[in-house]
Amino acid sequence: MGMPEFENNEITRGQAITDMIESIAQEQTALSHILNAEVKNLQKIVGLSTVPDDMELILSTNKSVKQMVTSITRLEVLIQTKLELFEDCLCEEDE
Repeated sequence: MGMPEFENNEITRGQAITDMIESIAQEQTALSHILNAEVKNLQKIVGLSTVPDDMELILSTNKSVKQMVTSITRLEVLIQTKLELFEDCLCEEDE
């Protein structure tokens, strides 16, 4: 998936809103991929842990995952705020 290409065409209000909501959906998808990668990382580290010395690795990995989840939670709040902009938006097809 590459960078989106933006055309310099005039678009309708309805299309602009649709584009914004699609953008939000893409953000959600990207965040879900990041969370999935963090889960796999944590599972891998826990699965490799066999001796007490690995506890430091588990704790540092857990800290990293916790920081990522906190960051994603903050982004989710911003995404929710974006979606709320369109809560009362009724658009007709030919706007």
